[in-house]
Amino acid sequence: MTALSDRVEAPPAPASPAPTAKRGPGRRRSPVFDAVTPLGLTARYGTLLVILAITVGPMLWELSTSLKSAFEDVYTATPQLLPHHPTFANYGKVARAVPIGHFALNSIIVAALCVGGNLLGATAAGYALARLKFRGQRLVLGLFLSTLVLPGEVTIISQYQTVTKLGFGNSLIGVALPAMIGALNVLLMRNAFLAIPADVEEAAVIDGATVWQRIRYIALPSVKGTLSVVAILTFIGAWDDFLWPLLVLQSPDKLTLTVGLASLQSVFATDPRTLAAGAMIALLPILALFVALQRFFFRGVGEGAVKG
Repeated sequence: MTALSDRVEAPPAPASPAPTAKRGPGRRRSPVFDAVTPLGLTARYGTLLVILAITVGPMLWELSTSLKSAFEDVYTATPQLLPHHPTFANYGKVARAVPIGHFALNSIIVAALCVGGNLLGATAAGYALARLKFRGQRLVLGLFLSTLVLPGEVTIISQYQTVTKLGFGNSLIGVALPAMIGALNVLLMRNAFLAIPADVEEAAVIDGATVWQRIRYIALPSVKGTLSVVAILTFIGAWDDFLWPLLVLQSPDKLTLTVGLASLQSVFATDPRTLAAGAMIALLPILALFVALQRFFFRGVGEGAVKG
């Protein structure tokens, strides 16, 4: 017999079962909120309505109160959101009581100084922490992080003494100076610059680009979204600030809008309609700014993520 006939064919090996896909360490799916069922949709939209009522409800109530006439009772047991006879007379009272235009101009000047300082200073500091190598870099980064732990009230006395000794007391520059470079804005810009591939800048260095050329032509075009976030948050913070301008400013002609509108509390203490109108005057510019720039804001919030 030949060797071929002596060969015993081995039985075929059983097919191994297909490996099952392992689930990643993602979050656990909720059987109520994540399910595409009537119960899941009801839970989602119910939660959104509750959050919407908590966040937007007070603003709508202030707007309703500011539009109510003097003949409508704002202290009724049953709240009435829609005014029966809407009127803008309360806004006229505010305009006649305080110089709104002058106060608003002061607030715009302070906000512009703060926004400009952060766009320049926070950008330069963030790029230095992200890309430049220098001695004590980790120490500087730690100092920036440590300032986020301290509340603003802890350093407000030292800030006041510093601004006064520099000769900027009772001035709009003194109001804007402490907020012209924010530690949080520096860290936001640093993270945005770190998301830029290092190979791009290394190629620019080989081509002979200086630091400022790399910032202008490579770094800044890649972080436009984060720049818009810094500008929006800085403007809102400068416009809404009340305590710091109240301490620095003494002259009535230099008051910002929020501090100037606070005088309505003594003039119209018994008229909540006029007080609500003053609050809406200070709030409406912020809402208009955010609505106009919201697409830049949300694009900048997502900037810095890993891109494929």
